[in-house]
Amino acid sequence: MIRLDKIVVVEGKYDKIKLCNFLDAEIVTTDGFRIFKDKEKIAMLRKMAEKRGIIILTDSDSAGFMIRNHLCGSIDNSLITNVFIPEIKGKERRKTSPSKQGLLGVEGVNEEIILKALEKAGVAVSSEKTASETREKITKTDLFCLGLSGGEGSAEKREELLKRLELPTGLSPSQLLTALNALYPREEFLELASHL
Repeated sequence: MIRLDKIVVVEGKYDKIKLCNFLDAEIVTTDGFRIFKDKEKIAMLRKMAEKRGIIILTDSDSAGFMIRNHLCGSIDNSLITNVFIPEIKGKERRKTSPSKQGLLGVEGVNEEIILKALEKAGVAVSSEKTASETREKITKTDLFCLGLSGGEGSAEKREELLKRLELPTGLSPSQLLTALNALYPREEFLELASHL
């Protein structure tokens, strides 16, 4: 597994699934064009960028560039690392036909191509643990013990926490974990959550 300290931003869940196979990083999806209307998610990405920096890894088609340009216009560019995959003709295995432009997206290219694109963009790719990866992570068990998941009233408590932390209110417990681990060390979060 390759460990990355920065948050990786991709278009969709299949891109995230692909990257989770070989990257040990916090990966956030834009949910495609939904990002254009999701001011809360942009605010969350801005916070993540300020805390740890972000890597934008979108498809090399026109839709990917529109999403990338929107993010670059919404977040301080000094906090962004743009990673570009090459234009490769083809279609993803799960699809019945190629994309509009006939190009493979992040989910369709192989691991080596993505790693080369990261290196080309100046992202240090190593199997060494960075400081943020060696810190203890917030877990699903923590959310459960704090009453934020899996119990009576947990959805309401989660919504209250999200509002206090100025994060998007529609985050699922898994999305919440990604955001929390990107923004807070475990001990700091547990202290913060104990005051709910």
